[in-house]
Amino acid sequence: MEFTQQNANQNTIISYDDLTITLSHLKLNTPCFISSNESKELKTFDITEIDKEFLFPLLSKESIDLLIIGTGNSPIFLSPKQQMSLSEIGLGVECMNNTSACSSFNLLLGDLRKVGLLIL
Repeated sequence: MEFTQQNANQNTIISYDDLTITLSHLKLNTPCFISSNESKELKTFDITEIDKEFLFPLLSKESIDLLIIGTGNSPIFLSPKQQMSLSEIGLGVECMNNTSACSSFNLLLGDLRKVGLLIL
């Protein structure tokens, strides 16, 4: 899917497919993490592995308030225990399909929100 919104100063998502995410200046393989100033390919993992310890290296370089998790073609949600654990560190989390996740990330990034995107 292609997006039209672009901002060369941020990690705006230009397009994505099942295997890659194209930013305004870079192409990443999935799974990956993207924020306003960071982008990183990740080793393959399962949604059940997402916790404070898993996210710490990703969030330590840049403060974010909301993490959007793209879970493929259909949404898969975190367990209540995972949600509670992440809310304890002040992190809001939303899980959605990849199309919605990429669109939401671009929209919130354009509004200068402290948002991160984790694509599985």
